[in-house]
Amino acid sequence: MRIAITASTGLIGTALSGSLSADGVDVLRLVRREPAGPQELRWDPARSDGGLAPAALSGLDAVVHLSGAPIAKGRWTAARKRELRGSRIGSTAALTRAIAAAPQPPPVLLVASAIGWYGDTGSRAVDESAPAGSGFLADLVRDWEAAAQPARDAGIRVVHLRSGVVLSRRGGMLRPLLPVFRLGLGARFGSGSQYLSWILLDDHIRACRFLLDGQLAGPVNLTAPEAATNAEFTAALARQLHRPAVLRLPAPPLRAALGELSGELLGSCRVLPAKLAGAGFTFGQAQIGPAIAAALRA
Repeated sequence: MRIAITASTGLIGTALSGSLSADGVDVLRLVRREPAGPQELRWDPARSDGGLAPAALSGLDAVVHLSGAPIAKGRWTAARKRELRGSRIGSTAALTRAIAAAPQPPPVLLVASAIGWYGDTGSRAVDESAPAGSGFLADLVRDWEAAAQPARDAGIRVVHLRSGVVLSRRGGMLRPLLPVFRLGLGARFGSGSQYLSWILLDDHIRACRFLLDGQLAGPVNLTAPEAATNAEFTAALARQLHRPAVLRLPAPPLRAALGELSGELLGSCRVLPAKLAGAGFTFGQAQIGPAIAAALRA
């Protein structure tokens, strides 16, 4: 079996590549520099065809597209928004056009997406049947998923990985919080009642492999069965680190410091993995406390 992966050096790409390779899968890494060997293929997501010859992706068993600039890296200026959209929508359109043009297209494409699709849901739980919400992220995710249409038109089974916050001490949201919490400076954001939909990195990788082998198509929520409030997450992380977390960051200073990005900390998104559950996928960690403990051990 041969599977191509973009962003294979990121948090999820590294873990997925390692998991597949450990089971004997031939992983082809799509990179933006000169290839270091036969297991790498150069591509250019800024080009309409990804800079890939039609035969480059022919005969693959699957493609996993994970590229995208970090959402939380700095204020959402106009230039930053263009970067976020281009790194997702532009790269997905380029790659799917290249896949569709292959003499023998891969039968399945897993493409990164996000629960930002749903916008702020408050305390209301939503699953894959919910319509798109409002706001910059919801619009971005809607266009991001639409950019994969060339693959669907070519008869490829396309799965949109609507990922929640991925918990791992090696990256994502958790890594920069660890030194702050270890100093006893952990704090909840705003009221702390807003929901955080999360998934342990190991469960995320297992879900990706489940989707590669299965028959699900369209949007699939990669979130644990039970979201946690910001206050619950803060208390669970502090408890695992044996530190207090009694501080609170009020909403107004956060909005002043982060602008529109503050909505990601103060907004609430309570998402259920209905499709995965319906297909028989089982989560290794469904509660936030044990999940953080597992993330810190891994």
